This record gives sequence, structure tokens and C-alpha cells, in this order.
Amino acid sequence: MKRHRLLSLACPVYFELLAGVVAGIIDMLWVARLGGAAVAAVAVATNTENLLLGVIMMAASGTTVLVAHAAGARDPGAVRSAVRGGWALFALITPVVAIGGWLFREPVARLVLGGHDGAAPDLAAGYFAVSLPGVAVFFAQNVLDGILKGTGDTRTPMRLAFLANALILVLDPLLIYGLLGLPELGVQGAALATVAGRSVALAAGFAALRRNRLLREAAQARPAYGTAGALRRTAATGLPMSGDFLVRMAGSLAMVAIVARLGVSSVAAYGIATKAMYVATMSFYAVRQAASILTARALGGGRDQRAATGRQAVLTGGALGAGAAVVLLAVAPWVMRVFGAQGEVAAAGTLFLRCVGPYLVLLSCFIALGGVFEGSGGSRLLVRVTLVGATVQLTLAYALSGLGLPGVCLAMGLSAALQCAAVAGLFVRMGRQREVSAGARVPAAR
Repeated sequence: MKRHRLLSLACPVYFELLAGVVAGIIDMLWVARLGGAAVAAVAVATNTENLLLGVIMMAASGTTVLVAHAAGARDPGAVRSAVRGGWALFALITPVVAIGGWLFREPVARLVLGGHDGAAPDLAAGYFAVSLPGVAVFFAQNVLDGILKGTGDTRTPMRLAFLANALILVLDPLLIYGLLGLPELGVQGAALATVAGRSVALAAGFAALRRNRLLREAAQARPAYGTAGALRRTAATGLPMSGDFLVRMAGSLAMVAIVARLGVSSVAAYGIATKAMYVATMSFYAVRQAASILTARALGGGRDQRAATGRQAVLTGGALGAGAAVVLLAVAPWVMRVFGAQGEVAAAGTLFLRCVGPYLVLLSCFIALGGVFEGSGGSRLLVRVTLVGATVQLTLAYALSGLGLPGVCLAMGLSAALQCAAVAGLFVRMGRQREVSAGARVPAAR
């Protein structure tokens, strides 16, 4: 398998993921003039959205794999059922989150702010009053993107993300500060701008669905299975991927609590460093999505290319991880300055970024190779590896925290090495099982 096929799918996915992070940063920059409480409210609200992404990932990622598998098999009826299953799961999940979130927006705001007093909880609740009902748009966009990716189109989701961000960038100052005669809505204006920008992008996305040749053919075909069966298949395929993401998010939150034992400067340094690392780690997940699409499509067409796809994914992911390690080693002090860090915070963050290289290389290989498992229905194995890895990382981080942030970094590296070795072992075992199955199908020589 040529590496350019993997990269042609992965590059647009990377910029789409990067655009999602930028959307939250845009909101925070525009509300900064409203004070610290407003910034805190928007920060926790956007972090909450990251958790909700893990929920809808069950529908979006499951749909991507099933559509890719059906497309590889050239089965329009199965494509139609996979699309139907994604939207059915969306319809099941969205009302619970949107309506329930709106009803409990004030308790949720106080929960995510840790019972913080003052204006921040009220501002966060005001943001949630708009953003949580608006999660219907966010969820729909993710499912729509998942459908397009399953057909092999990763460029359209990237363009839609750019469109949404451009609109948010324009609408934020208008709605937050009441420019051009519009009402001054403050923090709620930031939420409304985000929902409005995404709504326009979603409408453009539905137009793109109608132009997709594969989906037009599928719309005329008889569904391969009913709606209930399609929903179950999507949930069964996507749930492990969603679980893997949520385990990682929970582990990240727990790591912050462990780092907090080291003091305020360490927490600030760790927070800035992890944000800088997102630029790299999103590229690893882009390779994973590309490997998942290629694997599912090949298996659907009766071709087992897992070995070739896995090798290319590891080589590409490893190269990205090594490149990120070298860049961070060189520019670590400047990264901290960009985020305004000084003194102890800047020194601690610089040291952490210069020590994190081995972790990034190992993590990149693990994440990238995971795409082969996702595309072939082996996501449950990944969840187990991730769960064990997160447990080991937290345990080691607690034990080694006496060494400061370098100790935390060492714990992360050792955990990544364990996860990388485990998934490599599972990949080798998968290859051996494939060889045994192929040998069993060969007629005995006479």
C-alpha cells in the first residue's frame, strides 16, 4: 500500500481536528476583555464539549467504519443501512444530552467549576443555556462528517470546519459586544456565534451529501437491514471507539489532579505544555482515522491489507511523533513565552516539553496502529489496552511525582511503552491468525 493514500486521507482530517480546537480558542480570545470569570466560564464549557464529543463518537466513528466497509464491498444497500444507523443513533442520543443538559445547566456549571463561587458559574450556565441545546448541531455535524469520511471524502469535512470557524470569527465580536446594532450578549453571544457558524456549515454539509455519487446510488438501493438492526450495528461498532476516547479524557483529568500536588506553577506549566502537544497528537489521530477507513474499505472488498496498512500507519505516525519531539525540544522556551508563561512556570514547562519526546514517539505508534483495529472490528482490544495503560500511567505518575514534572513525564513514557508493546503484540497475533486461516483454506496436496 502506498503511503500517499494514507496521507491523502489523514492530512484533511488533521486540519479538521485542528479547526475544532481553534474554535474554542477563538471564543476565549474574544471574551477575554470581559474578565477572568468570563474566560473561566468559556474554558470549562468548551472542555465539557470535548467530553460530549466522546459520546457522539459512537455514532460518527461507527458510521465511518460501516460505510467504508460497505463501500469497499460495492454494496449500496449496506451503505444506505450504515447511514441510516448513524442517524438513528444520533436521534437516540441527542435529545437526552440536549434537553437534559439544558434542564440541568446550572448544576453542571457548578460541577465543572468545582463549586467555585462568584460570577463564573452563572456565566457558564448562561453559555450552557445556548450551547447544550445547540449540541444537536454539533452532533449532527459529527455524524455527517463520519458519513463523508466513510466514502473516502475527508476534504469536505475539513472545508466545513474551516467555514464554521470563519463564521465564528466574524460573529463572535458582533454578538459578544453588540456591534452593528446587534444586542450585546456577552458570554452567551460567544455560544450563539458558535452554534450559528456550525449551523451554516451543517447546511453546506447536507448539500455535500446530496452531491456525493456513492451516497446518491445508496439512496436508490434497498437497505440491507432494518433501522433497528442498523442502529445496533452502528452502536456495537462505535461504542469501543467512544469508550477509548472517554477513558483517555478521564485519565487526562486525573493527571491534572496528580500534577496539582506539585503546586500551582507545575499545574500551569503542565496545562500549557499539554495544549502545545495537542498540535502533535491530533496528527496521530488523523493517521488513525485514515488507517481505519483504508482497513474497513479493503476488508469490505475482500482484500486483507491490514499488515500493509499497519506498517504504513506506524511508520507515518512514528515519523510525526519523532518530528514533534525534535521541534518541541528546540522551541520549548518560545512555546511557553507564546502562552505568556514566565519564571518558574516557563522553566518547568520548558523542561517538560524537552523530556516528552520519547512519550510522543511511542504514543504516535500506538495511536496510529489502533486504526487497523478500529477498521477491522477490534476496537474492544484497544479499549482494554488504553484502560490498563491509563491505570499504569496514573499509578506511576503518583509514585514518581516526587521527581516533579520530569517524574510525571517518565510515567507517561513508560505507560506509552507498555501500550505500544501490547498493541504491537496483538497486531502480530492478528497476522498469525490470518496466516492460519489462509492455510486452512488451501486444499491439501495430493
